[in-house]
This record gives sequence, structure tokens and C-alpha cells, in this order.
Amino acid sequence: MKIKRKGSAAWQGGLKDGRGSLSTESGALSEYPYGFAARFEGQKGSNPEELLGAAHAGCFTMALSLILGEAGLKAERMDTTAEVTLEQVPDGFAITAVHLTLKAKIPGTDQKAFEALAGKAKAGCPVSKLFRTEITLDATLVA
Repeated sequence: MKIKRKGSAAWQGGLKDGRGSLSTESGALSEYPYGFAARFEGQKGSNPEELLGAAHAGCFTMALSLILGEAGLKAERMDTTAEVTLEQVPDGFAITAVHLTLKAKIPGTDQKAFEALAGKAKAGCPVSKLFRTEITLDATLVA
């Protein structure tokens, strides 16, 4: 099976004074603004790193749901954040790290077993496989 999905970007102007928009095939984003100030100066608008973070968090959480099911477990709730680090390196900029933070309520398991299952999801998630960077994880089971 091969599944293809599309995201697109439009841009006008130079790097610092230009403006762009991001769209997804599904319509979840439709000409959503992004630009230099949103990416590097913390101003309003989106940026590629936060979109990668959302994609990674979503993929990892779905992968963990599958792995939990295989173990006979079902989450009441899972909340995942993926913090994507963009930093200047000698030849420009690079994504150098991703840190996943997961808080989950899963009846019938303990912290040690939960961490093992979460680690399996981190390694097996297709977006994790895409990144060639250090991916760390903090997984907390809540009562």
C-alpha cells in the first residue's frame, strides 16, 4: 500500500520582507500565513517546525495507540507535544533535535511497562523514522 498526501506553500517577496501561506490537501490549513518573523522572531503565524512537531506528535500518538491495543490496553487520554529544535549550524540551519512529551491515562499498566511501549512507538512511528536527528521522550503515566 502506498498513500500520498500533499501540503503546499506559496511565497511572495524576499526572505525577511516576504510573506507566505501554507495549505494542506485536506483543507485543515488553507493559505495559513507564515514568514520570517513567525519562524525566527516568535511573531504570529505558522512555521515549518511547528507543523513538523504537530505531525510528529500525531503520528507518534497514533503509533502508541496501535501498540497499546496489541498489548491489550486502551488509553483514556494521551496528550503529546513534539518540540522541534531549529538551530544555526556551520552550513546554515538544521533541525537538530525533537523532544516528545507525553502524558497519558491508561488503565491496567504501570510506568515501566508504559515507558517500554512508548519507546517502541517512538522508534516505529513513520515520522520518527523520517527525522535523522536525536529524538527524546518523556512519558508520564497519570492516575
